[in-house]
Amino acid sequence: MVFPGASWSVAPEPEPGGACQRDLDATRSYLQTLDTTALMAVQDGRVLFSEGPVQTVSIVFSVRKSVLSMMYGKYVANGTVDLDRTLADLGIDDVGGLLPIERQATLRNLLAARSGVYHAAANGGDDAGAAPPRGSHVPGSYFLYNNWDFNAAGTIFERLTGRGIYRAFADELATPLQLEDFELARHARSGDARRSQHLAYPFYLSARDMARLGYLMLRHGDWRGQQLVPAGWVEQMTHQTTPAAQMHPPHTARRGFGYGYLWWLLEEPEGSPLSGAYMAWGIHGQYILVVPKREMVIAHKRQVPVAGNWKVSWVGPAAFLRAARMLAAAPCRMGER
Repeated sequence: MVFPGASWSVAPEPEPGGACQRDLDATRSYLQTLDTTALMAVQDGRVLFSEGPVQTVSIVFSVRKSVLSMMYGKYVANGTVDLDRTLADLGIDDVGGLLPIERQATLRNLLAARSGVYHAAANGGDDAGAAPPRGSHVPGSYFLYNNWDFNAAGTIFERLTGRGIYRAFADELATPLQLEDFELARHARSGDARRSQHLAYPFYLSARDMARLGYLMLRHGDWRGQQLVPAGWVEQMTHQTTPAAQMHPPHTARRGFGYGYLWWLLEEPEGSPLSGAYMAWGIHGQYILVVPKREMVIAHKRQVPVAGNWKVSWVGPAAFLRAARMLAAAPCRMGER
């Protein structure tokens, strides 16, 4: 296996005019029609394709949730974290109080976005506007992409491990992975504490560092022989807990993605180059896509804000995945050149 050192190695240039080069050129032309800031595709441990300033750091929005799920792994494995403890067991409450039925939700329910807790979250960017009435669903029975779940999971991580999210990330992932652009000092939890005491935990990453996180997932949590994330936990995170058809509201179901533990799972036909792929996904167009079938990771950024403006266009999943399919289908494996 090939791993990056202080910087990524670049794959050999494909044969000029060959099928690999033609497909990469076509992908680049397509990306230029999108509002992509940067994209990096890694195959077999080397950079196959790069477009834009992959070193630029910006907020990655809900990619943070998938990162937190990775961080939980070692603590689940060593017994520090029991996924089946309830909010009541853990002493988790919130502004105005949680309902008794809500306090029966487990940490596992939160990681699967099936808590049944519809308390206001400290930040937006979710499907809370379509939430059913509070107390109407037994925990575990109903999927809703709700930031309350994800933020409370952050609070629980810090309480059970005794470590701040960002310091734990710096020590346990950023340092051994040799992230090139991560700055601990710029990170802090945020949100409206008047709405919820469980704040968000935004991350600021570059595309090339997002690719390292994805490559760690592709390698089943192993980095140069060091098991940073237990392999069994990688399997759990990317095992479907909710198929697309069981998601709410309907527009979420129509996307055609399943869900594991804070990772989106593509529901692709067996013959698709993206069959078996999974991704971290943040609003506006932040993606870490892992494609085991092709030994590939694709990191995509749409930098926000633009000149101070947060209300900018998106690179939605359909557009991003069109580019990803082009890259994954290109005949560019080392042995195929």
